[in-house]
Amino acid sequence: MKSILVASENQVVCDAVRECFTPDYRVDTASTKASCLDKFRQKRYEFTFIDLELLCEPSVSEERDDYKAALGPFREIFPAAPIIVMSSTEMTREAVKAVRVGFNDYLTYPIDQEEAKYVAQSLEESVKKESELNHLRDTFWQADSLELVQTRSPVMREVLEKVRAVAPTKSTVLLTGETGTGKGIVAKLIHSHSHRRNKPFISTHCGAIPDTLLESELFGHEKGAFTGAIRRKLGKFELADKGTIFLDEIGTITPSAQIKLLQVLQEKSFQRVGGEATIEVDVRIITATNTDLNKSTDQGLFRNDLYYRLSVFPIEVPPLRLRREDIPVISRNILKRLNRFNLKEIQDIHPQVLEAFDRYSWPGNIRELENLMERAYIVEGSSVLTPVGFPTDLCTPGDALAQISLGTAFSLKEVRRRGIETIETQYLQGLLTEHGGRIGKTAEAAGISARQLHKLMTKYGIRKEEFR
Repeated sequence: MKSILVASENQVVCDAVRECFTPDYRVDTASTKASCLDKFRQKRYEFTFIDLELLCEPSVSEERDDYKAALGPFREIFPAAPIIVMSSTEMTREAVKAVRVGFNDYLTYPIDQEEAKYVAQSLEESVKKESELNHLRDTFWQADSLELVQTRSPVMREVLEKVRAVAPTKSTVLLTGETGTGKGIVAKLIHSHSHRRNKPFISTHCGAIPDTLLESELFGHEKGAFTGAIRRKLGKFELADKGTIFLDEIGTITPSAQIKLLQVLQEKSFQRVGGEATIEVDVRIITATNTDLNKSTDQGLFRNDLYYRLSVFPIEVPPLRLRREDIPVISRNILKRLNRFNLKEIQDIHPQVLEAFDRYSWPGNIRELENLMERAYIVEGSSVLTPVGFPTDLCTPGDALAQISLGTAFSLKEVRRRGIETIETQYLQGLLTEHGGRIGKTAEAAGISARQLHKLMTKYGIRKEEFR
């Protein structure tokens, strides 16, 4: 039998929802957010109804409208589980806020039986369609690519849909976006899901090759073509025959190289530097740039006809700041990779680090994230990646102080109380994360008794189960 979970302090509300769905569903109830989370962990419910007031219980910071933070623990357990908030009509605006940050829908009191059934039916159909789409996506993506295509970002989902559409074709692809966004990874993803997947994938960073050597690198040269050409050299295009060539920073290539590239696109042939023989190749071309090629054509720096040939299928790869939902997933994938190639075994990332990541603007995008994490990984001495190894302007233990309300409307006594509570809460959460929620180890590390730790956890509403 399918199950529904209803969380409310009001038994009348629980009974009203039960009447809407029995006998087709078994209805479990919870009277607190903590007990709701406990039951939510134990099994997958078809729907979860939770009272808005119960969802954001008063906390140390006394913020009652942080619905995104309240949703977090539920999404970590079952990311796609439908969750409906319930509220009074006076709090409809708040309920809408909750839906905007990720809750699936809302109902207002008194619970209307037909409305509740309609909401549940709509969500059931939506979940079914999404499941079918996910199945189709999963059957398309190869097993070794599943880690790369994990995303919660709507803009990144659009990118992956474009990759899925263009990969099986022969079309040229132009990847645009800021430096460090992962355009090279997207290029490899297109190749690995194309009909050329078993043929070569040749990647060349055009901006890193001197102008005098660029044509030789791309198209090869004959012996004696220039000083130092002591033997024939095959170019990247010959090496990529029947496969894919990825030309990064395409906007930097010389005018003569542009002409030769246009010849390859139009005639599928070229001549080596210093050679007369025409060499035919069958190569799919993927290019990337972090500059506006359209603007470059207007300025006469890039050939118009070449630009149109290269941009048959453009894909813009979004910067990291526009896909913040993916930062925890990307960070943990980087951590796995670091563990794989090093002797350490760091299990997780401290919550304070992830909070700092979420606040940061990431001008260097994923490449900057990788570099910062590698540096922190090297200096980290515990089993959790803590703020210690990160730059002070990104993540410092003092971040907790910035979250304390220091408004002049409060007395000094109140400011001190809030400061102590905030710092203690974050400190205990950090230790519990480090020790996997084990009370004895955490208390020992904090230099207090297990009984004192329990009292503090009760005071601040911290549950050990959330850290296991």
